[in-house]
Amino acid sequence: MGTALMARRNRQNTKGAAIAQAIMEEYQPQTREEMQDAIQNIFGPMFEAMLQDEMDSHLGYGNNERGEKNTTNRRNGYSHNSVHTAYGKMDVSVPRDREGSFEPKAIPKRTKDVSGIEDKVLSMYARGMSQRDIADTVEDIYGFDISHETISTITDRVIQTAQE
Repeated sequence: MGTALMARRNRQNTKGAAIAQAIMEEYQPQTREEMQDAIQNIFGPMFEAMLQDEMDSHLGYGNNERGEKNTTNRRNGYSHNSVHTAYGKMDVSVPRDREGSFEPKAIPKRTKDVSGIEDKVLSMYARGMSQRDIADTVEDIYGFDISHETISTITDRVIQTAQE
């Protein structure tokens, strides 16, 4: 095995190990059911982080960002969506905008079942995939393009959520 490939695998395992360690320390699961509960508790904030980043991209500015904005459209609270996952029912807060033009892609409007997506998302982060690989996988799964900057922001938020 080449040195570059081995170094890449070690980086991938480090990211996955860091997320797994954070889950184990926080939830201390003893059974498969407890592990599934821990993973379900993490997915809600992961989906919400992805939706927040989509809203930031849609509006062109971050949440609580001060200063002049390039749009008159603003955030307008949240709607609450219950979705079915591989780990059970989950409530997710979906950001709204005043103009009603925000069309979330991570959990499209009127979507009630996202089972199967969680495993793919966890797999991407645990494997330490590159931004390009994650973007390609998201396009394959969801059928939409996502920028490398958005992937970077999502990755940072998810890892921060897992560490918290």
